[in-house]
Amino acid sequence: MNLIEEVGFDASFSFLYSRRPGTPAAELPDPTPHDVKLERLQRLQARINLQAQALSRGMIGTRQSVLIEGASRKDAAELCGRTANNRMVNFPGPQDLIGQFVNVTITAALAHSLRGELTPAFV
Repeated sequence: MNLIEEVGFDASFSFLYSRRPGTPAAELPDPTPHDVKLERLQRLQARINLQAQALSRGMIGTRQSVLIEGASRKDAAELCGRTANNRMVNFPGPQDLIGQFVNVTITAALAHSLRGELTPAFV
């Protein structure tokens, strides 16, 4: 947990341990109870989520270069793209910007994405 905080991780692919047949570890004893494993995983993921939320909130009001990947999943009239630090941003804009880098001002931080507005040069 200290390392997670020190490094400032804001994302992880973390799972409960499970045996993988054919690996050396598959034959080792696993004395850690399932509920202990689950609690540790939840604590780890909660800490990482807090750090991610803090980083996202810190981006509000900043202008970010965003690579437009396509239409937003929740609203086909909007675009979505990724910032340099891999944050997903949804914002209104014309479909002909897909595949381009544009500047977007971040207006809100949601649980798993950001909201933004195209800077005037792209409107």
